[in-house]
Amino acid sequence: MIIFALENLRNALEITGTIVIFFFRAIIAAMKPPFRWRLTLEQMVIIGVRSLPIVSITSLFTGMVLAFQTAYQINRFGAEIYVGGIVAMSMFRELGPVLTAIVVAGRVGAGITAELGSMKVTEQIDAMSSMGVDPLNYLVAPRFVATVLMIPVLSVYADFIGYFGGFIVGVFKVGLNAGQFIDRTIQIVAPRDITTGLAKTFVFGAIISLVGCFMGFRSKGGASGVGQATTAAVVLASILILVADYFMTSIIYLME
Repeated sequence: MIIFALENLRNALEITGTIVIFFFRAIIAAMKPPFRWRLTLEQMVIIGVRSLPIVSITSLFTGMVLAFQTAYQINRFGAEIYVGGIVAMSMFRELGPVLTAIVVAGRVGAGITAELGSMKVTEQIDAMSSMGVDPLNYLVAPRFVATVLMIPVLSVYADFIGYFGGFIVGVFKVGLNAGQFIDRTIQIVAPRDITTGLAKTFVFGAIISLVGCFMGFRSKGGASGVGQATTAAVVLASILILVADYFMTSIIYLME
């Protein structure tokens, strides 16, 4: 039993060390020339622009449900006028950044893993290395930079779409005054609430891209191996996003 536990611990530490080394190598590769601007722009379109529909739907209905539930719960206290501020605070600080990151992890993270995994199992990455091209610089760096830049943009977009959804429900469904809805938002929400949520998204973007690339580079065993790596990448990225969100939120509140 002890030997089995030690073996599992050794394997876990080995995998953790491999992931950390890959992360640092990928970050260094993104900072070294040549800078693949064209590939980065292409990835920004794939990651950012093409994620707008799913981010829009997710954030819109999240804001609508949040407004409806909030109004229902605080109605007993006669505090419906604060619905707008509560929706905005929730979206800007937590729900907008986290839900956007998880949705993009499911769409983009899976795509990155599948694409790089296919290249790995067909030995295209090995051929690239034999030709003197750094796979980290050519494949990982553009995806890393594009994801880190686009997740904050998508998060801000999701924040306001979610708030708009809350406004629709609050005004037209619950019957709140539109002016009060907006005024209470301005009174309650401070610029710090927006910037703290936005700061998290850079970390989320790094997690999505690096986990997707790492699992893609470790793919093996043909099509089934690529599928398993894709599933593992989405699960791992989602878990790491939630864990990172907890620790960053704790640090932010301690600093306030």
